[in-house]
Amino acid sequence: MATEIERKFLLLDESWKEGADEGTLFRQGYLIGGDRSSVRVRIEGDTANLNIKSATLGIRRSEFEYPIPLDEANTLLDELCEKPIIEKHRYHLHYQEHLWEIDVFHGDNEGLIVAEIELEDEHENFSRPPWLGQEVSDDPRYYNVCLVKQPYCTWPENQ
Repeated sequence: MATEIERKFLLLDESWKEGADEGTLFRQGYLIGGDRSSVRVRIEGDTANLNIKSATLGIRRSEFEYPIPLDEANTLLDELCEKPIIEKHRYHLHYQEHLWEIDVFHGDNEGLIVAEIELEDEHENFSRPPWLGQEVSDDPRYYNVCLVKQPYCTWPENQ
């Protein structure tokens, strides 16, 4: 079984852009977002995957991922996934010994920017980049599966 250990953070400023790659467009949607698991279709650039994650929100979750044909992924996103579809650009950058992923959301989640780091262990130490803000790993609103049900544009503080 695959396990994902991931922490999520808000950003203090845009200085992360200085070390980031050119980014990749992601489109993803959820076929199922239930009590025990979520089933997601994701297009990343010109590849597509079906992803299954345990529904437990937090830094440690079970995760399985399988490649699927791009045309089938587009059909699933357009015809079967819950709306709105999550659209974002993902940027990668290294800070000291870790790879960071910065997600800049579009559409109904425009304005939301989240930094993620995957770790080998829940208690692993890592250096905090100067642009890193508040940790939101324990706030379910910041998980993609929740952004479909309650997009960033509907949060009271954004209206």
